[in-house]
This record gives sequence, structure tokens and C-alpha cells, in this order.
Amino acid sequence: MPLDIPAIQKALAAEHVDGWLLYDFHGSNPIAVSLAGLTGRHMTRRWLYFIPASGAPRKLVHAIEAFMLDALPGEKQVYAGRLALEQGFSDLLRGTKVVAMEYSPECAIPYLARVDAGTIELIRRLGVRVVSSGDLVGRFEAAWTPAAIATHRAASERLYRIKDRAFAYVGAKLSAGDPVTEYEVQQAMVEWFRQEGLIADSAPIVAAQEHAGNPHYAPSAAGPARVIQPNEIVLLDLWGKLPQPGAVYADITWTGFGGEPPEAIARAFGVIVAGRDAAVARVQAAVKAGQPIRGFEVDRATRDVITAAGYGDQFIHRTGHSLGEEVHGNGVHMDDYETHDDRQLVTGTGFTVEPGIYTPGFGVRTEINMVVGPTSADVTGPSQQTLVRIPTRR
Repeated sequence: MPLDIPAIQKALAAEHVDGWLLYDFHGSNPIAVSLAGLTGRHMTRRWLYFIPASGAPRKLVHAIEAFMLDALPGEKQVYAGRLALEQGFSDLLRGTKVVAMEYSPECAIPYLARVDAGTIELIRRLGVRVVSSGDLVGRFEAAWTPAAIATHRAASERLYRIKDRAFAYVGAKLSAGDPVTEYEVQQAMVEWFRQEGLIADSAPIVAAQEHAGNPHYAPSAAGPARVIQPNEIVLLDLWGKLPQPGAVYADITWTGFGGEPPEAIARAFGVIVAGRDAAVARVQAAVKAGQPIRGFEVDRATRDVITAAGYGDQFIHRTGHSLGEEVHGNGVHMDDYETHDDRQLVTGTGFTVEPGIYTPGFGVRTEINMVVGPTSADVTGPSQQTLVRIPTRR
């Protein structure tokens, strides 16, 4: 999507920032690369694109790659040697006092902190103060268009069908008394992804009982084949998108149990459902009222419920992450635990809400997706309320 320069300049003026400086070297700043429309391009030299709060944008590119930013509006300056590069920085920022970059003070939000410390030092030496571009990134890189939202919803519908097939597959095997491994179920799901026309960066998670207590466990051909038994948890975490330009991910997690779950497991699952729903309610109330809502506040809504129930120490990750063309997007994360994400959820924001409780013997997680609209925030698929009961009897 082309950069909306007038809208960016309006946002910069509202934030009292003199400009937004996009900088990259060798793909080190994927946010800038995406905004500049350079994804997939071979880049070997430093380039800069400066969008001032008023006036025409300015570019600084290396002589070897002088064409790199030609698709973007603005005046171009070409450099070759290091002294010319430093002079180019000075020329680009002349008259600027405050500039936004992909920077996070003390690396509080590492997903945003893409500009190296040395470049920040150089800009500060020129007398320019660097501030975070976090909310700008949320609005102009991470927010979804209506077309992108449509691809997300289509992917979500297909993921739910695959999830249902997977639980039915496990249930049929257990009911027949046939052995079934986590890896076997995972590979069946990979085939269903192909049938549904979905792509993903890796295979889904299928985790039984104690493996579900490891949030990022995934079976593989190399590891020992863990057989799924009756009276065990089966956790499915699956994500995917349509294979077309601009498509964005959906990402869901559902948890089932082979038979009747014991009280300890059922209670833990009920707690994460309550925590998830508290986050949903917090977001929906804020958006409906036209009030700002930030990532850390969503995390707190969930985490307070889980902590009050006595499981705070077993909830060991953030509440949710941004979704985009990559499964972990460049937008706001629902996080006041691993980081303090103070970026604002804006119209077009897509993200997960996925609390979990993890113990050495078992783990449970529920994951849904939300999209923020102008006056409402929607959950884009069914929300699991109780553990899926997987049949086990012949």
C-alpha cells in the first residue's frame, strides 16, 4: 500500500514531531522496508527516507543503489563514501529538532527497536532528538485495510474447519483403540492446510498433556513420537493466511480433553476463559466509547483475572501479539509482562488474545483474534468456552 504522505504529515503535526525518518541497512529495519515498499528487494547499502511534518519528503541513497527509492515521492540525494553519508544525514535533517524513528527507549519494546544505537548516536550528535515511531507504525504500517481484514476472516474460517477435523481425527483414533501420535495429527493438519488453500511459516502445534505445558512445544519428525492417550489434554495451535499479496494471518488455539477432564484442569481452563473475556470486554468498551486503549492495558485486564485466581506464576507470556503479513506483526502487542507496550490500538489493528496456564504436568491455552474498527472491536471467530470433549470409547 503506498505511503499516505498527507495523512502521515497530519499525524506528525498532531504529535508535535518534525518528521519521520525511515532508515535501513541490509534489511535490519523490516518496518521501514515494508513502509518503503522494498520487501523482497536485494539491498546492500544504507538508505534513508525523511517525511517532514510539512514540505516534500527527502531521500538519501547510495550511488550503487541510487534507484532504490525512486517509487517514493521527494527529492533525492546520492552518496558514496562515509563522509558523504554523514553529510547526507546532516542535509536530510537540517532544521529538524525532533524526529520519529523505529526506536524504543531502553529497548522497552524490542519489536519496535530496529534502528541501531550507533545511528541514534549520530543523529543525536547532529542536535536532533529521537522519539519512538510506535503509534505511527501502528497507523501506517500495521493497521489493516478492509481488503486485508477480508483475507483474515477467510483464513480464520478455514482454520476453524481444520481445528474441528483435527479433534475429530484424534477422537476417531482413540475410540477405535488405534495409536495416534502428535506428529501424525500435525502432518494431517498440514495436508488440510494445503486442501484449504492456506500457507503458514511453520507447521501447527499439537501438544498432549505435559507437552501442552510448554507454550512453544511442537512435534517433529526428528523427535520421539509422543502417543496421545485417553484422559489427556490435546492442545492445537494453528495459524495461516491466504497465498496472495497483502493477505494477513489468523491464529487460533483450542484445547481438548480425551474423556472427562479432572477438576484441576477444568478449573484452570475456566480461569483463562475468564481472563480472555475480560480483555475482550476491555477493548470493546474502550473502542465503543471512543477512548484510547493501549496494549499493556489489555494484558493487565487478562493478567489481573488469572493472578486473582492464583495462577499468576503459571501465566508466563504476554496476553497477545499483533497480527500482520507475518504471524507476529509489527503492531501493538497485548503486553505488560514481557514488555510494557504503550502503543495505542487504532482502527484496523488486528491482534490475538491468548492467555495460558502452564504446569509441569499439563498446560491449557485459549486464543482468539480481534480487529478494531472505527466504533467497535470484533472477535473474528468462535470463542472456546469449555474444553472440547474428545471421545475415547470404542
